[in-house]
Amino acid sequence: MPSFDIVSEVDKQEVRNAVDQVNKEVSTRFDFKGSDARVEQADYQLTVFADDEFKLEQILDILRTKLTKRNVDVRCLNKEQIEKISGNKVKQVVTVKTGLDSELAKRIIRNIKESKPKVQASIQGDVVRVTGAKKDVLQETIQLVKKLISDFPLQFQNFRD
Repeated sequence: MPSFDIVSEVDKQEVRNAVDQVNKEVSTRFDFKGSDARVEQADYQLTVFADDEFKLEQILDILRTKLTKRNVDVRCLNKEQIEKISGNKVKQVVTVKTGLDSELAKRIIRNIKESKPKVQASIQGDVVRVTGAKKDVLQETIQLVKKLISDFPLQFQNFRD
């Protein structure tokens, strides 16, 4: 039976390269001279440090630009609350979301079932596997999911005959 997987993955190495580029650009820019502005990475969690909220937003803008140039979808970024550190310095934790959470997977399956194509969808960990009798129906299902789920980056992998 033909099948494919709906996943949400982010290349960790591309994120690391983007963070390195941001830190390099911030260290050479004139408006950041003498400031303690930087981005630190721990797995899929980025911590942005800056002198004030304006500079923090500038660093986040540079980060989004560098991630986009490296084909990392910025819709997977989840910004948390801005925290004040010593003095008027601030930091913000930005999490790079990977994998489908159960709520989104259930929403995808519900949307597929409501449109009534002749396919079966099931949750397997953080992947949604869709199987059907014909390739054409699966391709229509991919188009349907792309149209309905636009707030989160999805990839369609392992298309098998």
